[in-house]
Amino acid sequence: MRSQVQLPSDVLELALAFQRLELTEHEIYRRLAQRLPAGENRRVLERIAADELRHAQDWQALTGVEVTPRRVMVWLYYWVARLFGLTFGLKLMERGEERVQVHYGKLVGAVPGIEAWIRDEEQHEAELLAMLQEERLAYAGSVVLGLNDALVELTGALAGLTLALQNSKLIALSGLITGVAASLSMAASEYLSTRSEGVEKHPLRAAVYTGAAYILTVLLLIAPYLLFANYYLDLALTLGVGVLIIAGFSFYIAVAKNEPFGRRFREMALLSFSVAALSFGVGFLARKLLGVEI
Repeated sequence: MRSQVQLPSDVLELALAFQRLELTEHEIYRRLAQRLPAGENRRVLERIAADELRHAQDWQALTGVEVTPRRVMVWLYYWVARLFGLTFGLKLMERGEERVQVHYGKLVGAVPGIEAWIRDEEQHEAELLAMLQEERLAYAGSVVLGLNDALVELTGALAGLTLALQNSKLIALSGLITGVAASLSMAASEYLSTRSEGVEKHPLRAAVYTGAAYILTVLLLIAPYLLFANYYLDLALTLGVGVLIIAGFSFYIAVAKNEPFGRRFREMALLSFSVAALSFGVGFLARKLLGVEI
């Protein structure tokens, strides 16, 4: 425990904010740990929870004030971690903390040795978070394969079918049949590929992740054609849905695996829309050359 020092009012207010933040994170880690079965991940979260509690107690020794955790933040990050995975939820929480830490400089000089203390805390927590092992991240490559192929192939197919068929229900039916067949093909290919490579991933699970990601993307992309009769509006909405899927998954991977968001998003969006534009042109030419009218 650190000895209490007299702090200026602005420094005290900032120190209390950090104290509450540490206590809030302690509560989040504690609750998540309680929901996990016995194992390495639970031990890691229990260690971090204990560290956060000790940090909060150190801040309290400085401020001389007792605070309570932010219940809304506890509830929010607890459920984000439960729904989207521990690694994503906790690293998203740490990103929020990083934005707060830009104010640490105000404490330098007011609290002796504060820089080394905070740096040690951050390094230790980062090392512990790196120890988390989560299945959904281990199979992220399989999910990327399913998402990327579905986005590229189906946006292209729907763009071509839109101009060739000009009937929302027929386009949706054709897209669904194409998508389901392609998802089964992709899942089988991922199974064989994973099995032949001899990697740590389970071939059947890799196939399920790839196929599930593909078919979910298919359903989201064809949904506008089932809801609206205007096929040009449907195509525009489908492309918008594609952008949202790309943005959402790119953000997830950027947070969970500490990868740049912009590069992945630009690559996937450019590829998908280039194929869609090319397929739209093919559909136009096919309709004109073959003289098909539906």
